Order: sequence, then C-alpha cells, then structure tokens
Amino acid sequence: MKALILFAALLAPAVIKHESPFACNVAALTSAERHRHFDELGPALRAVKTGVNELPDGYELRFPSDRKTVGMLLEWVEQERLCCPFFEISVRFEPEGGAVVMRLSGRPGTKDFIRADAGPWLK
Repeated sequence: MKALILFAALLAPAVIKHESPFACNVAALTSAERHRHFDELGPALRAVKTGVNELPDGYELRFPSDRKTVGMLLEWVEQERLCCPFFEISVRFEPEGGAVVMRLSGRPGTKDFIRADAGPWLK
C-alpha cells in the first residue's frame, strides 16, 4: 500500500505557486498597446471616473456605465492584467443602469503598490 501511495504522489503534478513581483512589466504590451493603455485609455478613464473607494486590500473605482466607457474599461483591464499580473481585477455592474465598478486588489503589498504607482487614479 505504501508503494502505491508513493507512486501516486510521484505521478501527481507538482503545484508550484509563482508570485510575480510588484512591478509593471510594460514589455508585456506591444508599443501600440502601451500607447493605447497609458496615453489614451488611462487618461480617458480617469477623466470620467466618478469615485474611489478604499478597501482593506486595494481600491474600487467607479465609472459611468455607458457603452463607450465600459468598452474602454474592459480594454484597459485586459491590458493591465498582462503588465501587472499580480492584480486581482474584477468589474461589477450595478443594477438599473448604475455605475460600473472596477476593483483592483490582491495579495499583501498590492494596495501599497497601487498607492505608489497609480496616484492619479486615486484622486
């Protein structure tokens, strides 16, 4: 029986937990994606942001739920998860046409990273 358990343990895939560093990997985006992400989408979304809510492990940012803003936000999220894979990002739509809320959070240290790196988003 012990041999069978040992054999099963050897066949089981090893679960390796990798945590990326708290740093933006801008090389994860093409030059055109970087321009779109940082020079177009970021400023446009910050201009229409309607609120910020501080959380224990990150922040929630509120936006209008019109199609243009939602499209920009989802494009931004898709790119952000590539350059900052340590973020836990969720997008929530409030009922009855209410706001769209993006939550940026993650493991310990994530909130400090957001505060240091994303200051204009929090104003």
